[in-house]
Amino acid sequence: MCVTAVESRPAGVALTPSPGGHRPFGARVKAFVALTKPRIIELLLITTVPVMFLAAQGVPDLWLVLTTTIGGYLSAGGANALNMYIDRDIDALMDRTSQRPLVTGMVSPRECLAFGIALAVISTVWFGLLVNWLSAALALGALLFYVVIYTMLLKRRTSQNIVWGGIAGCMPVLIGWSAVTNELSWAAVILFAVIFFWTPPHYWPLSMKIKDDYARVGVPMLPVVATNRVVAKQIVLYSWVMVAVSLLLTPLGYTGWFYTAVALLSGGAWLWEAHSLQNRAKAGVTGAKLKEMRLFHWSITYVSLLFLAVAVDPFLR
Repeated sequence: MCVTAVESRPAGVALTPSPGGHRPFGARVKAFVALTKPRIIELLLITTVPVMFLAAQGVPDLWLVLTTTIGGYLSAGGANALNMYIDRDIDALMDRTSQRPLVTGMVSPRECLAFGIALAVISTVWFGLLVNWLSAALALGALLFYVVIYTMLLKRRTSQNIVWGGIAGCMPVLIGWSAVTNELSWAAVILFAVIFFWTPPHYWPLSMKIKDDYARVGVPMLPVVATNRVVAKQIVLYSWVMVAVSLLLTPLGYTGWFYTAVALLSGGAWLWEAHSLQNRAKAGVTGAKLKEMRLFHWSITYVSLLFLAVAVDPFLR
């Protein structure tokens, strides 16, 4: 499914500042920080650090934790900046992204491109010299996957964009494990799979809320091309697989009773919300009464609780 390109300079929106336009230093600094999408990176770090505790079966070297989180921030920040550079045309047309730095003109496209590339290079070298080269390769792979595979190839062409594009968001799990052990294991692969199956039912409720934004710019997110009933069914299917996969760590001997209890309780709450959304969609509920954002907000709580349990569990075994 191909998408027609949209006009990159809609009426009334400037993508670059006017000649002589005033751009205060403080606002410029905030704009460059915004290019890294800090709130998204917070979520990535939530999945990185706890895995380091599991890999170490206790408290990992704190210097290693610091260098890994800094490297992860730089790498993810570079990917996000490059994503904004590529998507600056549609960002200018969407309400949700209308205040991003490239749209307001606080940062120019050339500056954004240079910033993103610089962060990509610095983060790779940082990981290689201060953590290990396996983590460096995984971080660079995640960045390239997000920028090239998701942003450039999938996002505007298929409704499965977030499914496969979400692989980039799974990589911090592998990076956290490899930072401690300099290798990968089935525990890391299982947690990678948890995030893989978590991503679509996490993002699709938000996409349901703002599907008009995506439709306006021709991005075929699943809620744009399918009914709420179909989307809700997909959310339930992915949710069941996610919860099932999350429970594999214990029988394989990587976690104990505490993680299992948290996974069961939080996973059960997730499935309740997912099925509730499906029931409302089946009943033809629309608008605010659909309450799709309840699952979106719970999804963030769920992944935070699950990975907190990952970090705490080694101390209770």
